[in-house]
Amino acid sequence: MKAFLMYPDRDFDLEEDLPPNEADLSSDLELDTLLQAMAGGDKFLLDVARHGLHSGLASPAQIVYRQHVLADCVARPGVVRDLYDVAVAAITGERHLFGWTLRDSPDSVLYRARQVMQLYLDMFRRLRDITDAQAASFGSEGFTRFFAMLTEELADGYLAEIEAQLGELEFRRGTLISARLGPGAKGTGYVLRRHPEQGWRDRIPGLNRSGYTFFVPERDEAGMRALSDLTSRGLNSTSSALAQSADHVRSFFEMLRAELGFYLSCLNLRDRLTAKGSPVCFPDPDVPAGAGHARLSARGLYDASLALSLDDGQAVGNDLDADGRQLIMITGANQGGKSTFLRSAGQAYLMMQAGMFVPADSFAASVSTGVFTHFKREEDATMEMGKLDEELDRMSVIVGQITPGCLLLCNESFASTNEREGSEIARQVIHALTEAGIRIIFVTHLYDLAERYYAQHDPAALFLRAERQPDGRRTFRLPAGEPLPTSYGQDLYQQVFGAPAGSGGASLAIYQP
Repeated sequence: MKAFLMYPDRDFDLEEDLPPNEADLSSDLELDTLLQAMAGGDKFLLDVARHGLHSGLASPAQIVYRQHVLADCVARPGVVRDLYDVAVAAITGERHLFGWTLRDSPDSVLYRARQVMQLYLDMFRRLRDITDAQAASFGSEGFTRFFAMLTEELADGYLAEIEAQLGELEFRRGTLISARLGPGAKGTGYVLRRHPEQGWRDRIPGLNRSGYTFFVPERDEAGMRALSDLTSRGLNSTSSALAQSADHVRSFFEMLRAELGFYLSCLNLRDRLTAKGSPVCFPDPDVPAGAGHARLSARGLYDASLALSLDDGQAVGNDLDADGRQLIMITGANQGGKSTFLRSAGQAYLMMQAGMFVPADSFAASVSTGVFTHFKREEDATMEMGKLDEELDRMSVIVGQITPGCLLLCNESFASTNEREGSEIARQVIHALTEAGIRIIFVTHLYDLAERYYAQHDPAALFLRAERQPDGRRTFRLPAGEPLPTSYGQDLYQQVFGAPAGSGGASLAIYQP
């Protein structure tokens, strides 16, 4: 039995390794806030959400398959939670079925496996009840196939047969075992047998003469051990087969819990965002069309982690028209929303390629082969290397992992050295990576870098500038605009010292070549 709710052709593997740059993505894109909202305080859902968010689905068809399943979950959240509760009840019920450890013998293994299978049988019936009542209201390929599988494999006749078989394994009429004589007149070929049907004579005490009975005295410990040994030999193959069946069924419920758990975590996040009035939408994924032809456009794209952190108000959304652009360079005022926009783009890509909704009014993009980040870091407290060396070291690691079709998000990269050196390093990195078919979104205060790229009038480059009102107010919007030779550091000075730079007392020199 397979659920196939996450992939059309394989299981959702929670043991699969996360991307090697998962820690950087989590830190730079503030994914922990996102994941905590998805988990809702549940450690299992947190693990499922983390693996699901980093799925990195490779094709639009896979993404749309999962989107349709999630759309069904959005439309019928109560039913999905009921299905999830059944899977959880099956797993936790088995773990708490026995409060002690049974000895590892065929009869104890058989007893426990029979009890577990009886529990699973009850869960199967609950799944069938939900299927019979709700299957018609689901339209996605994933759920349609899932419910059809339950209807076919958990038919009434099959469930009745399981009930009957488990009833026989209670051995109310004793244990019937056959054997042959082997070398040395020792028993061999022990086989557990089904009791023959009883006729009316068999049910009348004293008339049944079809076999012989012997009794073991209460104090005959050797006789009891011998009888137990004979029983264990007869039960050995049956207990192993039933235990394997129980393991198989448990793996189904574990997989069902994991796959439904991802969708429940998505519902948790959606509920949190919509409760704040923040819009979400299903993105339009596109087949990668090669360097210079990839799609990327959005309306109202915002940082979901920021939206979740705000007590009042909503995160500002931005529009983006970057179809066919290999390089998006973002400049402008300090604290104008540049880093926030960069995080929103990275989150949207990860969420799209996990088959989720994205935080925007609309979003369309070509599927990437991976998302990488190169954000500025704090000074190394151990002083093992300088900031520039550390930046170059991280970029070297990225270059060793990144492939054509990937997205690289850079935030103030190589700003730890002087303007000229930082611009030259960044220019060489950008040129090499874009030539290799990698899309880059680059936030920078390096005017020399941004101005030289802007002067080339390259149609594959888009320039955005954080908006600043004449009174210094930030709108946190990033319209298209050429780079300016200032980041308005005087605004920050005024915020800190309460007076314009150079008005007396202290002085501030602002220079940018």
